[in-house]
Parts: sequence; C-alpha cells; structure tokens
Amino acid sequence: MTAADLHKPSATADFVHGHDEPHGHDDHHDDGIPHASFRDYLIGFALSVLLTAVPFWLVMNDVLPSKQVTTAVIVVFAVVQMLVHIVYFLHLDTRSQGGWNMLAAIFTVVLVVITIAGSLWVMFHMNENMMPMSPHEMRIAP
Repeated sequence: MTAADLHKPSATADFVHGHDEPHGHDDHHDDGIPHASFRDYLIGFALSVLLTAVPFWLVMNDVLPSKQVTTAVIVVFAVVQMLVHIVYFLHLDTRSQGGWNMLAAIFTVVLVVITIAGSLWVMFHMNENMMPMSPHEMRIAP
C-alpha cells in the first residue's frame, strides 16, 4: 500500500461515512453539525458563572423581600442557565440534524415536566391524606 492509496476513497470509507463522496479533511465544517469556537465556549462559561453567582448572592445576602420571590427568581435563573447550556455546550438548535435534535430535546423536556409535576402532585396529596390527626380529631374519632 502506497501513500497515494491512503487518500483514495474505499468501499469501507463509503459505508462508514454513509455517502459516496470521498471524505476529506477539508469538509468537516460543512457536514451540518454545528462547530463551536473557543469564543462561544467562553461566552457560555461566563454566562454559566454569572447565572450561578447571582442566585447564590441573592440567597446568601437575603436581598429579596420574601422567600417566594427569591424562589421564583432562582427558578427563572435556572431555566435561563439550562438554555445557555443547551445552546453553547450541547449546540442544539433547529439546524442540527435537520431539527431532529431539537425535537428530541423538546420531547425530553415535556417528559421531565410531566414526571416532576406528577411527582409533586402525588407527594402533595400523600402529605394531605397522611397527616397525623389533630388532638380534636383524635377525641372525636371512633
């Protein structure tokens, strides 16, 4: 095998790459997969640090007037941080894999929301139905 033979496309290469064209090293950025730059990773990292530090500061310094408002703000920061991770680190958008990655991500989010909401609903009702009786209820119980 010569050096020239190494650069010729083979049937094995066609099978592995799933197409009939030779797969050179120059076309990696045109394969439909988003490629992030170092700048994108730095932006994502800076946003992640900021979106972690601000809620931490809010809780540690008791900045907001009530715990409910603090919780709501932290949930908003958490959702924004998840979006930052999805965009900057997982590179999910409507263009990758013809939109199938985004569809799979939306389906996953729907399943997670249903699971969390159902779990909270069950736990709430278990708490309501299994609370110990008050002294008054104990006196009138048969």
